Amino acid sequence: MCSMEINLLEKYPRTKRDPSKRAQAKTEEHREVARLFEEDFFDGDRSVGYGGYSYRADFWSGVVQTFAEQYNLKAGDKVLDAGCAKGYMLYDLTQEVPGIEAHGIDVSNWAIENCHPEVRDCLSVRDVRNLDVFDDDEFDLVISINTVHNLVKEECAACVRELDRISKNCFLTVDSWVNEEGENSMRDWNLTAQTMMSVGDWKVFLAEAGYAGDYYWFFP
Repeated sequence: MCSMEINLLEKYPRTKRDPSKRAQAKTEEHREVARLFEEDFFDGDRSVGYGGYSYRADFWSGVVQTFAEQYNLKAGDKVLDAGCAKGYMLYDLTQEVPGIEAHGIDVSNWAIENCHPEVRDCLSVRDVRNLDVFDDDEFDLVISINTVHNLVKEECAACVRELDRISKNCFLTVDSWVNEEGENSMRDWNLTAQTMMSVGDWKVFLAEAGYAGDYYWFFP
């Protein structure tokens, strides 16, 4: 693999956010609840998560088309979504590329128990810190969106190395910023991330961790 900074989420619908208002309503207690990644985070109050996480056909359809084109996905290819939540993106990927072998893991029992029914058999509860069950280059593509930054820095470094090890191609996104205003907005917005850095620092971090896959940033 040759590492590349590339925005593969360009077609993901964006909503207008006011991070400062979110900051006013967030406490460390809210973050502690959110970091359990269970019912409250997905389908509880908006102060501790999504405020209701349900399937919408327009959310991932453009993104999975981009993934399929970028990585030349075809029937029989094996794909892992590491941090798959309720499996909505994976479901859309199976519709975009019929015959693909889709797999998803998530730390949340609630998300897996309440996943999209069409991919239920493809998903399992597993922490992204525990990827040793997978072989080297087992997957044609591993995708991890806004997941690894939820780990502390040392665990994050180990995780990206493992994602790289088990994949022929890998794409991940993490919380980041490019200037002081962006940093302030991210810190106001953040609910679950435990490792956050500027774009420049992330690039150094990923290189030093030995990550050779593709990556991009989430900005609030």
